Amino acid sequence: MIKHIHFIAIGGQSMHNLAITLKNNGYNISGSDHEIYDPSHGNLALHDLLPERLGWFPERITNEIDAVIVGGHIDPENPELKKAKELNLPLYSYPEFIYEFSKNKNRVVIAGSYGKNTITSIVMHVLSYYDIEFDYLVSSPVFGHEGIIRLSKTANIIIIEGDEDVTSTIDNRSKFEHYKPHIALLSGIGWSHVNTFPTFEAYVTKFKKYLGSIEKGGKLIYSAEDKTVEKLVNETPPAIKKIPFRYHPYEVFNNKTFLKILGGRILVNIFGKHNMYNIEGAIKLCQFLKISSERFYQAIRSYKGTSKHLQLLGKTDTVNVYLDYAYSPAKLSATIKAIREQYSQRELVVFLELCSIQNFNTSFLQEYKGTMNLADEKIIYFNPETIYHQSGISLDENQIKEAFGSNLIKVYTTLDDIKSELYMINWTHKNFLLMSSDSVSGLHFTEIAKKIIALSD
Repeated sequence: MIKHIHFIAIGGQSMHNLAITLKNNGYNISGSDHEIYDPSHGNLALHDLLPERLGWFPERITNEIDAVIVGGHIDPENPELKKAKELNLPLYSYPEFIYEFSKNKNRVVIAGSYGKNTITSIVMHVLSYYDIEFDYLVSSPVFGHEGIIRLSKTANIIIIEGDEDVTSTIDNRSKFEHYKPHIALLSGIGWSHVNTFPTFEAYVTKFKKYLGSIEKGGKLIYSAEDKTVEKLVNETPPAIKKIPFRYHPYEVFNNKTFLKILGGRILVNIFGKHNMYNIEGAIKLCQFLKISSERFYQAIRSYKGTSKHLQLLGKTDTVNVYLDYAYSPAKLSATIKAIREQYSQRELVVFLELCSIQNFNTSFLQEYKGTMNLADEKIIYFNPETIYHQSGISLDENQIKEAFGSNLIKVYTTLDDIKSELYMINWTHKNFLLMSSDSVSGLHFTEIAKKIIALSD
């Protein structure tokens, strides 16, 4: 029986949240790390889990420890890891332990290159709406739920957002290969994590293994309009029940989106055809959790969306400002189409920061061709010095324009030029879409949104 769990690299986002959750479940928790920053530092201190000293201390690894959870970026030569192996202590990666803890639960895993975060949050919202207890593991906090992980001894269901990235430096399996779902969903496949998966074929192989991890007699809900997904599904064992889904019928009227249902329509707070796929996938999944379509429709009315997914930063009568973490080509295209469809009478200004190293992979960059064509004004920013320092890749304005297939794109490499461009635009009857992480070289998007709102008055 596991009582004492030691964390090697307790300071990571996922690791420290898991440590806190397990302590709250009554486990004796210890841990080490060579560096810990906020918010992990403050959270660990608050729960009396902050290591007394930074560093690795193999003498702390003894036979009194029942299990060791190893961080994803740990050095294979880590002295604590080596000591744990010498003592033959049970070793778990983060996802392996999630499976170990939830072996007796109904495991639901939602995976895909895009849509998984939204589908997961919709399912969580619907279950919570009907006071159904469940555990969960997500990549970022979901509105109405505390933290990125909940584990309990009482819930019979666990909802997991499945990640295709590799497990750790000592385990090159994808994280979602470990969960062995009873109910699996695959939303779609679009090349991503290029630095880890240098070819599309290598990337697709991981999803094939994900489908192969489904428990015998399990259910697979999948996008029927993704040819790559359909090919993989056709190769899965017949013992798996396969349920296809397409987008939910909908209509847009007066800048609002309605689900078309038998006998009427339902107003929803999210929009875009890609979100209609997400809703339909969530409906199919919830049916296996004993939530009927009628009950689902009642709950979805109050769903507000997820952070950084067409998140409304501000609005007036004549302008809306949205933030979206749409860094991949498929997400970029779908997000632009969504706003164009929802607000067909307004011009659309799109700002994209290319900040991930994968954005500058020569092969991957070509995937962006045509993705910004529906925008009236197209602005791209990247910091050439940062990119060169991180990847050794040098790019110029013409290469970016060629990759995106448009000479109308404005490419900037300095923050001052971006400000000058954005603050000179007449924002009346325009929408603005910001796509990137929380800030552009220190300029927070909330500040940009406030300035644009002020300029539109």
